[in-house]
Amino acid sequence: MKHLYLIRHAKSSWADDGLRDHQRPLNNRGLKQLAPMSRAIRADGAFDGTVYCSNATRAQQTLEGLIPSNHQHAVKLAPVLYTFNHEVVLDWLRDRNEDSITLVGHNPALEDLAGLLLKHAPDTFPTCSYMHITLPIEHWCEIGKNRGRLERFLTPKDVSYEQFHRKRTKIRIDEHSPLAWHIPESLLHQYQRIRDLEPGVLQGYDDEFLHQYRIAIRRSRAVAEAVVDISGDSDLRKAVKSLKRHGQATSRLRDLHVLLGDLAQWPLEENTRLALVSSGARSYFANLADIEHQELTKRLSSGQYRKDMDEWYQLITSRHLKKITRKLAIEDIHKALKKHIHKHDAVARQLNEQSPDDHFHDLRKRLKRIRYLAELNKPAFHDRLRPLKHRQQRFGDFQDLHVQIDMLLAFRNSIATEPDMLAPVAGLNTLISDLAVEKHRVRADILTLGGIA
Repeated sequence: MKHLYLIRHAKSSWADDGLRDHQRPLNNRGLKQLAPMSRAIRADGAFDGTVYCSNATRAQQTLEGLIPSNHQHAVKLAPVLYTFNHEVVLDWLRDRNEDSITLVGHNPALEDLAGLLLKHAPDTFPTCSYMHITLPIEHWCEIGKNRGRLERFLTPKDVSYEQFHRKRTKIRIDEHSPLAWHIPESLLHQYQRIRDLEPGVLQGYDDEFLHQYRIAIRRSRAVAEAVVDISGDSDLRKAVKSLKRHGQATSRLRDLHVLLGDLAQWPLEENTRLALVSSGARSYFANLADIEHQELTKRLSSGQYRKDMDEWYQLITSRHLKKITRKLAIEDIHKALKKHIHKHDAVARQLNEQSPDDHFHDLRKRLKRIRYLAELNKPAFHDRLRPLKHRQQRFGDFQDLHVQIDMLLAFRNSIATEPDMLAPVAGLNTLISDLAVEKHRVRADILTLGGIA
């Protein structure tokens, strides 16, 4: 078995007309492509064998940004790879004898080479993209048409949300008219965004994909729930339950992402920092995140998920939904909003210093529904949306602290009986105590907010 890794150079600059093609460097976009792609390519083992690189400036700069310094010894410059003809590369490969070869080169040579080796090759091979092809051959001279199998294909937009988002187009809806008049278009836009984000979520190299995926599902669910609130439609109510189920399946992974991010950013005392290192806390939570990601991958790859999303698409593009939303009156939105604000304020009045955390969580969910109802008529409630978002943020901060304390307590308890963990446990107790103080402060802040009305 032979392994062939193809890497196209990152985006290059055409700014200097005086440079020959061979000398053109990477531009700013190309430089930004390197860091996120490096992590993905290294994880796949592309630099474990021999790496051959075109001697063009843009190819060498690409390799320098991708390959770790401890692998530099395996890199060889190959002027023959500065070619746009795949036949040249193919002939050169036939004389190799390594089991694993990585090529950093140019299009159309690499794209055409993949097209020859693979029965179903990717349609395009964008800048800084990467392919891993396996070949069931003993010698490279046996390489030929349709002999390869595609193991992995990654582009910068698959592993970096910044690259994914770079050319995204926003939905064009008149900001001066109520969203209630454009619900089908809005839900279709969010549906397409969910599907477009799925590859990045599945790859798992950038946490922002999951964050944006959750936002798209929550927005879709919130708009649909608002319509159900007013219309009582049973078909839409059933579909919302599916969205809710898939959204909730991402919560644990999201909480772990937030905790790992905060652990890297919090200004920790020395004993706490040492406790996190000696106890293996970061590795523990990173492993939990990997397990959660594997479970989420199974869900998003399942037949049930595809069925649910297909049914959701059919519903939001149906005449049935258009008929329902055409009947929505601004007065109905205001009436539903008034009802939910009344319920929210009744619960808020019952909150006090001794209230269980679940009561705050319940109020947070009520607040989200109020905000999304208000967004159905954003022009009318424009001045009230910012205070609602501020309230929602404070409740979100409280919930994050609640979850983080619980996770750290569970980890601390799992190592507390080990004799060599006395110092790490003490350091973890300091961190948990500090978070509890912050949580109490946020709770007190929420209690001063009072009711919405």
